[in-house]
Amino acid sequence: METVQHHKTAAKHHEEAAKHHHEAAKHHEEGNHEKAAVSTVKAHGHQAHATEAQKADAKHHATKA
Repeated sequence: METVQHHKTAAKHHEEAAKHHHEAAKHHEEGNHEKAAVSTVKAHGHQAHATEAQKADAKHHATKA
């Protein structure tokens, strides 16, 4: 995967994580803590994917230095 794609992949997953965090907050405000928990787990999954893309990009840049 090239560096541009790493950035796009990380950004996509950060955006999805943010969306799920907003949903979790909304569910908590409404008192629906089970739905909030599900949204939180989804957010954490997307954050993990974003982190992997960032690590791959860092390795790419390190090999070019």
